[in-house]
Formats: sequence, C-alpha cells, structure tokens
Amino acid sequence: MSEAGQVQLYDTTLRDGAQQGGISFSVEDKLKITRKLDELGIHFIEGGWPGSNPKDAEFFRKAKGLHLSRAAVVAFGSTRRPNSKASQDANLNALLEAGTKAATLVGKSWDRQVMLVLETALEENLAMISESIDTLKSKGLEVFFDAEHFFDGYKSNPEYAIETLKAADRAGASCIVLCDTNGGTLPQEVASMVSAAQREVSASLGIHAHDDGELAVANSLMAVAAGAVQVQGTINGYGERCGNANLCSIIPALELKMGILCLGGERLKKLTEVARFVSELANLRPFPRQPYVGTRAFAHKAGLHVSGMNKWEEAYQHIDPDAVGNRSGVLVSELSGVSNIVYKARERGLLVPPGDAARQILEQVKLLEGRGFQYEEAEASFEVLVHRAQPDHRPPFELVDFMVVIESRRRPAASGGEILAEAMVKVKVGDEVIHTASEGDGPVNALDMALRKALIWFYPDVAQVKLVDYKVRILEESAGTESQVRVLIESSDGEDQWRTVGSSTNIIEASWLALADSLEYWLLKKVKQ
Repeated sequence: MSEAGQVQLYDTTLRDGAQQGGISFSVEDKLKITRKLDELGIHFIEGGWPGSNPKDAEFFRKAKGLHLSRAAVVAFGSTRRPNSKASQDANLNALLEAGTKAATLVGKSWDRQVMLVLETALEENLAMISESIDTLKSKGLEVFFDAEHFFDGYKSNPEYAIETLKAADRAGASCIVLCDTNGGTLPQEVASMVSAAQREVSASLGIHAHDDGELAVANSLMAVAAGAVQVQGTINGYGERCGNANLCSIIPALELKMGILCLGGERLKKLTEVARFVSELANLRPFPRQPYVGTRAFAHKAGLHVSGMNKWEEAYQHIDPDAVGNRSGVLVSELSGVSNIVYKARERGLLVPPGDAARQILEQVKLLEGRGFQYEEAEASFEVLVHRAQPDHRPPFELVDFMVVIESRRRPAASGGEILAEAMVKVKVGDEVIHTASEGDGPVNALDMALRKALIWFYPDVAQVKLVDYKVRILEESAGTESQVRVLIESSDGEDQWRTVGSSTNIIEASWLALADSLEYWLLKKVKQ
C-alpha cells in the first residue's frame, strides 16, 4: 500500500471530462479551471490533446503564461501510427510543440484492440509504444503511459497485456497507468491485476478508471491499496458514457479514510468550492446527492436522524462536512420530527421553543405537504410558515381577493393573434385596502405585477425583487386537468436568491401562494435587518 504523501493526483477534466455530452469548455474556461485545480493542490492537469483540435492547441499556448504553484500541465496524445516513423508523426510533434514538461501517451494493451481496431500486428504495437515514448523522452519530456484497456486485455491475454507494460517500462515511462477503459472491471479484479503488473515492471503504476459499472471510485481506491501511486480522474466524475472516476470522492477517501495526504494542509477544505466552480463553467447543475460535495451530501430528513444529530453531530455523518468545505443541513417534510423544526429554525436564525410551538408547526407542515406543498426546495416558504406561527406575528400584507382575465384579441393565437393577461388584486396593508390591476405576458406575470404594484405604495424597495425561475409540477397525472399542481418560484433581489412553493388544483392560486410567500419572506427579512 502507498505511504502517506506518495499518491499523485492527475486530473483529466479538461480532456476526458470534456468528452461528456453537453460539456464544451472554452479556452478561457480551461484556463480558469487549471488555476482552480492548482489552488486545490492537484499534481498534474491534463490540458487536452494538442494534435486533435485548434482549441486545445490554443490552450497550451496560453497555459505557458500561467504561474502555477504546484500543478504541472500535461499534454495528451497517442502513440505513433502503425508502420510509420515516430520522428515524423504529427501527433507526437504536436505534443512537443505544446511546450509542457510532461506528456501522456495512450497505447493499446488489449490484443483484440490491436488487431481489430488498430488493424496492425501485435509486435508493431509494442514498437509503437516504445518508439513513441523514446522520442518524447529524448526531447526532455517526462512521459506517462496510459495502458488503454489493460484490464480487459489482461483477462483476454495476460502475457501480451504485460508485454505492453514492459515495452513502456524499457522505454523509460515515469508512470504506467492501467486503464479500465470500458469501465466494467470489478474491484477485486483490479487489485489482483495491479499486483500482477507491479511484479513485472519497475516503473510506478497508476489507475485510470471509468464508471460504466459504477465502480470507478472503488476501483481507484483498490488500485492504490494494491500499490498504484498515481490516480487519474475528473472533477464531479465528468466523462464519456457514464463518466470517469470522481476525484471529489477519491481525494477525501484517500485522505480521511486511508490516511494518504495527497493534498495536504487545508487544501481539502476547498474541494466543495472547486466541485461547484467546475460545474458552473461546465454549465451543468450540480448533483445534489453527490458524496462529500453535494448540497444534500450531509442533509438529514428523518426525524430520528435529526434528533440524534442534535445530541451528537457524528450520529449520522461519516465525516465532518467541514473537512471538505461542505456543511450539514436539515430537510423539513412530512417525515420530520419536532427536532427537524427546531434545528431548521435555529439554522435560519429563528427561535422556536421546543414543545407545543414546534409541534404545531410540524403538524402544519404535514398537513400542507399532504396538499402538495414541499419544503425541501422551498426553505423561504418554511421560514414564512415559522413566522406565521409566532403569537406576535403581524403579516406585512394580506390578500383580500384576486381575479385573472385572459383574453384573445383580433384572431386566434394559433394564427398569430395576441393574448392579453390581466390581473386585479385587492391587498390589505395595516388598515388600508389597495385595489390594483396590471397586464402581463401571462397570468402569473400579470398577477406578480399587480401584487407588487399594490405593495410598492407601502414598501418602495419591493421593486428590487424579481422572479427568476418558475416551475410547475403536476402531482396527480391521472386526474387530468383537475390535477393538484405544485408551483416552485425562485426570486432574487440582486444579492440573494430564495425559493417558495404553492400548491392547489388551480395553477393560478398555486402561483399566487408562492408569489405571496416570496414577497412576504423578503419583507420580513428586511424588517429583521
């Protein structure tokens, strides 16, 4: 097993991760991610394949100007083409032109891949590996060899798979990386084959696992336990098909579970920040239940769990969330207990004495969730609910009534006609009743405009609040147009964002309830400030 401090982290988010459908990093994105990974403490950052496209070539030109404190940028490419000279190979020359101090070469280790995909002889493949590595080494580069399909190759023809590793070893590869390219190898197989490879070569070994069997993290850890000293993976597990080994799970497992300090210092606490930073640049919504770094990774819903957490923080958490820059959370739902209510209220700066007050709020939550409300994603609505339960609560406004009219003008909308939505709202503030009307792009927009038009007389700053997202979910599809619907609204004042919920068999009423909660939450927050 590797000793503490010996495992090298090799990130391939910018190359292998970018092969995931829907991801397309710009050059500037790749530079920003490189800087962020360097701050995290990653040892090697694979920037791309300079011989494959102009974008990667541009990245390597600009990466020369980066001042990285720890990481080395690595260029990626393949061994020379069959039956050609390494010195004249365009791909190898592109690697040299990239200007990096290290390069990774991928070559075949599965005999069937050599014969059926490369369509060349097994001996020629060995020559391709050794000559390509030798060419780059002769120019002063450190070379890593990715033994593609090694595990499948070992199952098919162990002698030949090992011969490919020996060819790389003789040519001077600094690290030979065993790749589970198809992602179907089991952890016990990985451990056995890494041990077998270690007995045959003197070079260090690494692991590059794909997640097609949802085992990439486990396989990577097993490889380290068997002697691998380099782990390749991506942030958030991005990658082709089912993805790559997720470094956001591997790193804390190495450090916190196996005692291998691959980052060191306080860098591990940056992990959650880095995961969300990369997901933002990838333009992908973070997976909330992702281990260690997800927003729900340490979120507790069952009342029994929260009760235990209130007594002992480690009762239902396998690590301290702060170790990876994350935090605990509590969800409120019909499965909650009184402890959830007290914990959640305290978390949001609200005082709810345990006992009757908390039980009444809990019963209200259960009653409303039975009617289609859901507070897990609408914490602002929960906070309003807690305020309303206080004996001295005075709502900033109350609804008297509303009406929404939708009219089609001139000709049918399907033929290009105009749809008019108009909302009339009667709101009571203190002892005054305001009656306003407003038009909008649709019924919800018209209702929103009319409501704030009424409130702005008393609360001028309410104009800062904007509706930024609006989602509708049908809860009982079998009921057709009579179905219960849930409306989730996200609002912002330019600084903060919050979500509120409404539910009804009438989509307009559900929207009104969510809108009213949104504005009441913001007004109550302003009063507290």
